[in-house]
Amino acid sequence: MGRFVVQWLSSERRGRSVIPVAFWYLSLLGGGMLLVYSIHKQDPVFMLGQGLGTFIYLRNLQLISKERRRLASSVVLDSGSSTDSLRQPDVQPPALRSAG
Repeated sequence: MGRFVVQWLSSERRGRSVIPVAFWYLSLLGGGMLLVYSIHKQDPVFMLGQGLGTFIYLRNLQLISKERRRLASSVVLDSGSSTDSLRQPDVQPPALRSAG
């Protein structure tokens, strides 16, 4: 669990998740299943651990969603500019000097 707390704090500091999104969905699925089991067993320590993990997984998915929305809006804004500004300038090769 400690590695997830460290990763979570790192993501919070950067404002984005640094792990693939599939990892977070799988973690959420597994953590949710374990949380349900811990509630069934009425184990408060197990519930606390799985509840914290589930919160971290959800928070990272929220950060990923926020980042994707931000990137999507910047792409929409950038697509309004002309494509002429994206072309490389025409550069003529330097004239060859004749040996003489």
